[in-house]
Amino acid sequence: IMKEVRRALCNASSDDSKLLLLSAVGSVFCSGLDYSYLIGKLSTDRRKESSRIAEAIRDFVTAFIQFKKPIVVAINGPALGLGASILPLCDIVWASEKAWFQTPYATIRLTPAGCSSYTFPQILGVALANEMLFCGRKLTAQEACSRGLVSQVFWPTTFSQEVMLRVKEMAACSAVVLEESKCLVRSFLKSVLEDVNERECQMLKQLWSSPKGLDSLFSYLQDKIYEV
Repeated sequence: IMKEVRRALCNASSDDSKLLLLSAVGSVFCSGLDYSYLIGKLSTDRRKESSRIAEAIRDFVTAFIQFKKPIVVAINGPALGLGASILPLCDIVWASEKAWFQTPYATIRLTPAGCSSYTFPQILGVALANEMLFCGRKLTAQEACSRGLVSQVFWPTTFSQEVMLRVKEMAACSAVVLEESKCLVRSFLKSVLEDVNERECQMLKQLWSSPKGLDSLFSYLQDKIYEV
C-alpha cells in the first residue's frame, strides 16, 4: 500500500492536477500495521527485513514531505498509526464525525513514525502528544479539530458532498498560486521533517534488529492474534 501511494504521489506531482485528495473507500481510513505481515517478515530474516520495512516507511513519509502541490485529506473513519501520523504532513484535513485518531506506538512496542515525534508535540502540545504516542489515547474528530490536527468536522451523511464542494473551490484557484503558497508555508520545515523521518526510521530499524526489541514486539503481536 505504501508503494502504491508513493506511486500515486509521483504521478500526481507531474500531471496537470492542482491538488491531491486522499481518502478511503469504506468505513476505515487506515487500520495501521498488519500484525501477521510483521511477524511473518521479521521472523524470516530479521536484519534484512527490518531494513526493508523501515526504508519503505521512510520513503513513504518522504513522498508526503516532498510533494509540492496541496494535499487534502478526507478522514471518513478511524485513522490509526501512520494513517494518523502523516496528517500534519498534509495541508488540509477534513474529518467525518465518525472519525477517530490513534497512534499507540509504545503500546504496540514500536517507536513513533511519520514524523509524529516532532509534529504531534508542535500541534497538540507535549502533554497530549505524549498521551497519544506513549499511552495510545484516542482522539475523537471533535477533539482533533479543537487541538488543530483537523480543520473541520462534517456530519457523516453529508461528508463526501461537503468535501467535494470545498475541493472544487480550491481547484478553481491558480495552480501556480496554490503551489507557491504551499512552498511559502512549508519550505522552512522541509529539512527538519526529513531529518526527523530519518531518525525515526533508524530507530525502528534498530528496534527490529535487536533480539530484545523483536521479542517484545512478537510477544505483543502473538497476544493480539490469540485475542482475535
